[in-house]
Amino acid sequence: MKILALVLFSFGLVSAQPEYVDRLSNASAVLREIMDTPDQAIPQELLDRSECAVIVPGVKKAALIIGDRYGKGYISCRNKNGPGWTAPGTVRIEGGSFGFQIGGSEMDIVLLVMNRRGADRLLSSKFTLGAGASVAAGPVGRTAKAETDALLTAQILSWSRSRGVFAGVSLQGATLRQDLDDNRELYGKTLTNRAIIQKAVPVPAPAKEFVSLLNKYSGRKTS
Repeated sequence: MKILALVLFSFGLVSAQPEYVDRLSNASAVLREIMDTPDQAIPQELLDRSECAVIVPGVKKAALIIGDRYGKGYISCRNKNGPGWTAPGTVRIEGGSFGFQIGGSEMDIVLLVMNRRGADRLLSSKFTLGAGASVAAGPVGRTAKAETDALLTAQILSWSRSRGVFAGVSLQGATLRQDLDDNRELYGKTLTNRAIIQKAVPVPAPAKEFVSLLNKYSGRKTS
């Protein structure tokens, strides 16, 4: 059995680490690559005003439903009692008709939650974007005009990156839900996203880079 495992590992058929560790690393890479290109990044003003951030790397098209997509990622929110961001909870995104808008078989999704009401909705067990909370495509770049009516009233702003292109995208109809199984793998016990975010759960080792990058790019919230 040891020989077989070694052979499978050598050919990449057995992962060297749990899937959630790779996913956290990919989420960190998405955030870093986007924010390190200021002209094509999330406007700093919006990131600094946000309550929570969601990054879902590698969202894929569903095999049997045209336009639908699915993927897993992570949510982190501002610490209630000081600067910085919380340990992340796991989210799953499903459905929606945004597949035709950007193309490609795989995309990265970024969401910013802009107020406490939107954050509360996002921390529920399941909700639908556009129905459970208003959502709008976010602007891109440091010269983007953020003060439009849509952006001022939207509870959630959304972007996608596909084939190297980062742009605002509408996610109307997409469903987000917490993933208790992945939270259990990451934290060693069953935790809801609300418990992770609101009860100052320590950041586990695999998530430290992800939270560190959020702190680097926007350590303090502005009004």
